[in-house]
Amino acid sequence: MTPSFSKIARSAAMAATLALGLASVPAVQAAPKLTGEERLAKMLEGRVAGEPVSCISLYQTTDTTVIDGTAIVYKVGSTYYVNRPSNAKSLRDDDVMLVKLHSSQLCSVDIVETRDRSTMMYNGFVGLDKFVPYRKVKH
Repeated sequence: MTPSFSKIARSAAMAATLALGLASVPAVQAAPKLTGEERLAKMLEGRVAGEPVSCISLYQTTDTTVIDGTAIVYKVGSTYYVNRPSNAKSLRDDDVMLVKLHSSQLCSVDIVETRDRSTMMYNGFVGLDKFVPYRKVKH
């Protein structure tokens, strides 16, 4: 049984209407990519910097965030410790970080090696600096 001409015409009209409707929808623009400094500022909103410390307990660290070309942020409890290493411009958030620890602490004298996530090829290194704690502001 072949469909009638009116059914085919109706289907074609619906398809044309749908196509015109989609064509009239404005294209979704991608949000502008934030710079490393902007990402860090957003992450630290509502927090206040404390006195820098030389070491943090790596075993108490629950999360680590690499911010492209800017910093490494270590979360210990509710405190964020921001480290702006030497050669920070080589930091990429998709790299794997390797650290050779000499104790249970991560210290400002330690060096972090970076490797490509997919190939594990050596990308470079960054030398850690002091860790600046950022705590939430109490109201």
